[in-house]
Amino acid sequence: MITGASAGIGRATACAFASRGAWIGLLARGREGLEAARKEVEDLGGRGLVLNVDVADENAVEAAAEKLEKEFGPIDIWINDAMASVFSPIIEMTPAEYRRVTEVTYLGYVWGTLAALRRMRPRNRGVIIHVGSALAFRGIPLQSAYCAAKHAIQGFTDSLRCELIHDKKNIHVCIVEMPAVNTPQFSWTKSRLPYKAQPVPPIFQPEVAADAIVFAATHRRRQIYVGFPTVEAILGNRFAAGLLDYYLGRTGYQNQQTSEPKNPNHPDNLFAPVEHDFGAHGNFDGRARKFSWQLWLNKRRGIIFPAIIILIAAAAVFLVAHSRHHL
Repeated sequence: MITGASAGIGRATACAFASRGAWIGLLARGREGLEAARKEVEDLGGRGLVLNVDVADENAVEAAAEKLEKEFGPIDIWINDAMASVFSPIIEMTPAEYRRVTEVTYLGYVWGTLAALRRMRPRNRGVIIHVGSALAFRGIPLQSAYCAAKHAIQGFTDSLRCELIHDKKNIHVCIVEMPAVNTPQFSWTKSRLPYKAQPVPPIFQPEVAADAIVFAATHRRRQIYVGFPTVEAILGNRFAAGLLDYYLGRTGYQNQQTSEPKNPNHPDNLFAPVEHDFGAHGNFDGRARKFSWQLWLNKRRGIIFPAIIILIAAAAVFLVAHSRHHL
């Protein structure tokens, strides 16, 4: 099951799994995007089941899980990806907007996890993946509701892991922490900014994110950071949070906007879907990176780190032997 499967990271992830022959529940609100995703999945060799559902509705999520298992069999992997956001200063946000972003971006993960657990616990197997963000560790201006929801997912997931360990359940949970990604969300997210919204550079293509999610599904990692900017944001906030407050206060507004004025008729999907097939990519293909060296190294750390230690040990032995020879 992939929530938020009609576009962006969810769409790219569905395609990545489909190329491996997976059977996939495609869950989102937009019917047009879901149908296009299903066709793309099946063209790549997988099977797709369209589940036209709002993740904020816990009963609908449960019914979707039931339908997927009835059609395709037991759910092995559940990926929570659906999100909503608002680009706005806090003082201009409304209670309804905070409530809606929380219901989708945080509680949508909770409802998805509960639906997965109800099926995975009796079988004592399964993988649950949460698509996280560097913004779970370092909040930025103009996206307070989204940052708060991503922070909440971290706490929820820590609690979940502890309980699964206590209950001796063989269910693996992983959060994949994302950098800025070139997704269509910047074309549909509600915005009060004067200029068009953009991801904070550097930007990565959604296929990089999908590669990390597929890896997480088959490797028992607690957490996966994607891209050096994610690592920098998380470590920077740990050791220099006050400095980052100042830096983001000075640059965070400008870095989240292009130089192009926003369309006053800009549609948004906060409370209702924008019916269109947006695909996986946003409008920043010319600026987005197709590869992450950090992720490449991270995926191979089990080989690379021991190799580095061996090389260091060998160099030390050589230097000691060389110095003794000269003595």
